[in-house]
Amino acid sequence: MGNLPAAHPHLELTPGFRPRSAVTHIVFDFDGTLSLVRAGWAEIMLEMFLELLPRRAGESEEELRPRLLEDLLRMNGKQTIHQMIQFAAEVAERGGTAQTPEWYLAEFTHRLSHRIAERSAAIASGRQPAEDFIVHGGRALLEDLRASGFKLYLLSGTIERFVRQEAEWLRLTEFFGPRLFGGHEDHTKFSKQRVFAQILREEGISGERLLSFGDGPVEIQNTKELGGLAVAVASDELANGSGRIHPQKRRQLLAAGADAVIADYREPQALLAGLLGTAA
Repeated sequence: MGNLPAAHPHLELTPGFRPRSAVTHIVFDFDGTLSLVRAGWAEIMLEMFLELLPRRAGESEEELRPRLLEDLLRMNGKQTIHQMIQFAAEVAERGGTAQTPEWYLAEFTHRLSHRIAERSAAIASGRQPAEDFIVHGGRALLEDLRASGFKLYLLSGTIERFVRQEAEWLRLTEFFGPRLFGGHEDHTKFSKQRVFAQILREEGISGERLLSFGDGPVEIQNTKELGGLAVAVASDELANGSGRIHPQKRRQLLAAGADAVIADYREPQALLAGLLGTAA
């Protein structure tokens, strides 16, 4: 890794990193990058997979767990149906009777929905502030970016109506206005790559002016393919504000081509200075 800049000791830079003073448009992923409403989704999916996957002779849960987690995190950023397509194929490959990917998706959504409902009720009742479900420093960073005139986008693989609803719960829609994009019930009609290309085309900009923050390999890869600056948010979703890097996310996001890695958005002005090469 490259040296850490004195301006922001929590920013890890790769050897090829170069600050981008030309950035004008910034794209944020949602779940795990800004929102923690769905925090723990990977653990819920992993437990479902462990429960439903036929075992080979002598195969233990201890062997399966890290491999399944690696596989499902690798597709983080795509619509969830893609993880279910892969899982159904593995069930069949092991000689099991696979359900359809849509069945697995419905089962996962049902399990996750209980946790989402509990959190939305806690926010609505005032039992927990919305800030508890925003990645540490996220709102402060968005406020700084808006005040500085950057054009902000929200881009998620989660179905768009749910993204809008959950962004409203967290009072984040004000930063993005109509520039919010989410997944489609028909997964063939949506990809982050298409939306990134649409942004550059409609705004008439090159990738040199694009910065993205994401915790999934997909948005990192898409940003780099377009020549943008990609920041990996390797957030520890179950300990918000801890400042700890999630090691598995970090490894996968660096492999996807990330230019820099952060745990969260602490010291947002210094963070921006480190990324853009400007004064804090």
